[in-house]
This record gives sequence, C-alpha cells and structure tokens, in this order.
Amino acid sequence: MTQLSRRTFLELASLASAGLIGGCGGVTNIAGSDTFPILVFSDVHFQPFIPPFPSTSTTQTENVALVAQLDAADISKWPAIFRGSMNSANNELSLPGADTNYALLSLALASINQNLGTSPAVLFTGDFLGHGMNYLYSKFTVNKTNADANAFVDKTLSFVLQQIRTTLGTTPVYFTLGNCDSYTDEGPDSTFLVNNAQQLYTLALNGVGNEQNIINSIADGGYYSVEPAGMNLMIVALNTFALSLGTAANTTLIANQFTWFQAQLAAAGTAGKKVWLLMHAPPGAVEDTTAESSNDINGQITTATMMWTDTNQKQFMGIIKQYPGVIAMSIAGHTHMDEFRLMSPGVALAVTAGISPYFGNNPAYKIFALDSLSLAPTDYSAVNCNLAATPAAFSSYYTFSQAYELEGPLATSLPELFPALLASNAAKTQYQGAFYSGNNALNPITSMNWPVYWCGIGYMDEKEFFNAVNAF
Repeated sequence: MTQLSRRTFLELASLASAGLIGGCGGVTNIAGSDTFPILVFSDVHFQPFIPPFPSTSTTQTENVALVAQLDAADISKWPAIFRGSMNSANNELSLPGADTNYALLSLALASINQNLGTSPAVLFTGDFLGHGMNYLYSKFTVNKTNADANAFVDKTLSFVLQQIRTTLGTTPVYFTLGNCDSYTDEGPDSTFLVNNAQQLYTLALNGVGNEQNIINSIADGGYYSVEPAGMNLMIVALNTFALSLGTAANTTLIANQFTWFQAQLAAAGTAGKKVWLLMHAPPGAVEDTTAESSNDINGQITTATMMWTDTNQKQFMGIIKQYPGVIAMSIAGHTHMDEFRLMSPGVALAVTAGISPYFGNNPAYKIFALDSLSLAPTDYSAVNCNLAATPAAFSSYYTFSQAYELEGPLATSLPELFPALLASNAAKTQYQGAFYSGNNALNPITSMNWPVYWCGIGYMDEKEFFNAVNAF
C-alpha cells in the first residue's frame, strides 16, 4: 500500500481548504491511501417549532397552527409544511441561541452528504432532538395529554432519522444518545428508549449488527455495541448523561452499564479488536459554568462544576485504564464546542461542535482521517457554517495538522498540543477562536477565565482541576 508523504497530504488538504478539490471545501480528501475518512457530527437538536417562543404573540398563533398541521400529517409531508409555514423565520437558518430548524437541518445534511466521500460510516454523538420538546408541544396545543406529547416527540425523532437516512443512503450512522433524546431533557429516559429502540436500529444503524441484541440493549439502558463486518472493530456507544445524575433511579442502570462496558473492552482486547468509544456528555469539568465563577483578575474559582458525579467518573477511568491500547478513538459532544480532553494516557477524547447553535456556537462538524491498520485518527478537518455571513453556508474551516503544525496520531498529537497552548500564542489563538467554531462575537473565553478552559483539557479529576485552575 503506497503511503502519501506528509507534504503531499498537507498539499491536498491545502487544496481542499481552498475549495479546489471535492465539494463544500472538499475536506474528505485529507484521507490518503493509508487512511480513510470518518465523518462525525453531533447535537442536531432539531426543533419543529418557530422561534422565539413567547406566550402571547403572532408567533404563538403560528406555532399553534403549525403544530396542528404537523400532528395531523405524515412525516413525509413535513418538509412541505415547514417550507409553507406562515412565518418566514422558519425558512431561514437558526440564529445563535436557537435550536436547529428545518432550514439549518437541510443545509447541514446537504453539506454532510457532499463531504461524505468514501466514509464507510457516519458517527453521531447525541441529541437528535431539540430542547424542551414536551414543554413546547404542550404550550402550542390544547386538550393534549402527556401521551400525545410523547407521541409527537417520537414522530419528530422519526422525521430527523428519516431525513438523515434519505441523505446518507445505506451508510450506517453509529450513534449515542443525548439528554434531549428523551421526554424529559434529562434522558435518555427508559420509556423513550423502549418506544424508540426499533426505529433507532432500523433508521440510524440501517440494520447493521445483531438486531435483537442491540434493540434490547438500547431499551434496557441506552447503550449498545456493534461490530461492523469487514473491520477488526467494535463500536461501543455509552449512555454517559446517566453518569451525570446521582439519582436512585439510575443506580442499577449505571452499575449494569459499567459491568457491560468492562465486558466489551475485555472481549475486544481478547479478540484483538480495536474500539471506537462514542459518548454524549464527556468526563471532566463543565467549563462555561465553572468559568462564570471566576471573580477576580487572577481567574480564581470558588467552585468547579463537573459533567459526571465523582464516583461515576472514577469508576469509568478505572475501567479504561485496565485496557491500554484497546480504545483507538474516543469522541463526544454535548458541550457544542470544538475541544478535546485527555481522559487517560493514550486515550484522547475529541469533542465535536454541535450542528445546533443553541449555545452561541457556529454549526459545525468534523471529518477524521483514520489509519487503515490501527483504526486510530491521525488528523481531522473541521467544517463550519458562519451564521453571520450572507449567505451562510457550510465550508472548510481548518485542518488540525495545519492549524497546529502537529503530526502523528491524535492520541499523541493532542497531548502535545495541551502544553503548546501555553507556550505558543498562535496555537492558543487558534484553539480559542475555534472553540465556538468561529463565532468570536459570543466566545466567552477571556484572559481571566482561560485557565478554566485550559485546565479542563488535561485535568479530569475535580480536585485536580480546581487546584490547577487556582494555581495557574
């Protein structure tokens, strides 16, 4: 197998960035003959309602009419309903602070399709559905029950999955579920999982893997594994938002998931298979919430907000450390930001920015170049949509190896980048600018709270993170 030189690789990536090869930036062409591309997207948060959502306004009336139409129609009719809705805002791209509307969903999927290239699969790291779906449904309907609201959520999920499936053809979408993939915004909750396991298997995975095993696993706890044919690989999708909640209802689910997770890693290790680990909420700190407690010129914090409970995080870290070299790639979403975290020696976690601009980020996704033998990522290109541009469109944003001048597997180059963000102003500026996928107007990173965001990369333990920030 002929190997592309690094120079040739970068020249191709440079051409792609200039839009001279491929489509929509042509970024899938970063993969050379010894690598293959894998496209990753996250946090779609599709919202069928017209924003904003006040209790009394023209929009309220329009949403009542819109929901009535959507309720009555088959999902195949929904695109026409959205395009013909009374408020033109429903046909314009979502603005920062809003979830993904039909216009943004269509634009994002068109870009993903254009940049799919030879990617044998697509990875999705959670939150198909918008925030507060049940609440908004009840707001725009009369004499409807919780069962009606749940049915509308299920129908909306069907619509999103069908739109993705229509776009990608037969390409499987290996997914994990997020907190908004639920009836409560704190899921995925058990009833939602039972009601939707079948369509998630059929429409997202497109029938890959053992159907009954996967459906049962999703219904039981929102996690599953699958071994794609022809690859020495196991894909493990965890329900990590459950690890954020210390409720009694989650105790059995979490215990069962950790037992299952350890068994998957052990089986993969014994069989000589590599693992791609898919998560929604990553471990470590909630950086933006923690940064809000920075209250002096030195950026000192009085508290640290963490993604998971301390007990759950320690157990997770203990498991992955028992299987060095087994996890080839680890990805997450939830934060909506372009960032990374160093979970354990040899296990660097890449977080993909969201399609939804709900937290002020520009919509974005990534295309990773993976080594054909190790199945580990060696580079990636980010694609974003600058919502401030006219017209707004998805295009090539940056390529990791070029932006940071680092080579080799991401498992080694990301740990190298961590100290470089302090030593190099250029690297720091690039990372901070890309954090919100280029929307610097809303980027909250300042010189005062930068220690929170930097320490959030390398210090997963709460005490270590807190001490590192205050000792910065």
